[in-house]
Amino acid sequence: MRKIIVIGMLLFTLGISAQSTQQLREELKEATAALSLRPDSLDLRLKKAALNMQLEQWEYALSEYNYVLRLDPENPAGLYYRAYANEQLGRYNFARADYETLLKIVPSNFEARLGLALLNQKDRHFTEAMDQINQLVEANPNNATVYVARANMERERRMYALAEYDFTQAILLEPEVTDHLVNRADVRLLMENYEGAKADLDLLVKKGVLKAALQDFYKRLK
Repeated sequence: MRKIIVIGMLLFTLGISAQSTQQLREELKEATAALSLRPDSLDLRLKKAALNMQLEQWEYALSEYNYVLRLDPENPAGLYYRAYANEQLGRYNFARADYETLLKIVPSNFEARLGLALLNQKDRHFTEAMDQINQLVEANPNNATVYVARANMERERRMYALAEYDFTQAILLEPEVTDHLVNRADVRLLMENYEGAKADLDLLVKKGVLKAALQDFYKRLK
């Protein structure tokens, strides 16, 4: 299950090119045709819903997950992705309920715990969100994702020194991921640590990032 969820989250995060969009639409057309012949197939419902999600067709995806969960109320993929779809539609209470149900079934599920923490941050349940992300960091000290998630929460709440620390931890764990350096540079600029920010930006250029792509950050240096 975890592999499926991680792949799904990456697809939502990275976005889809125009060519990929056309390919996804073709796959959706095929899945819809197959489903018309086997309307009770939960596997086909999940496949179609995944394509709807990747195309950001949240309502269509929600309809499919509702169908799956009516027949299989404890389906982990259905619960996780329905929560995600509801979150995209601003239905935070429904999303929270699905994350919590999934965690009753699989208490240690990483994606559901992270999703719930991020949802609570978005829904301004700040204390709950920070408690949950702190627990995730404690349980997964070698996972850069949790440090980045916590750092983004801290940045949003203007806790810049803490965010800088967490982005640094992510850099140590995943030095090849340039986004971590970009984020730390941004936080350092917010802290008016211009020397540290410039060091990060210069390192990004050394790693092959085009300086033109960092122009807005360099303009913020004083």
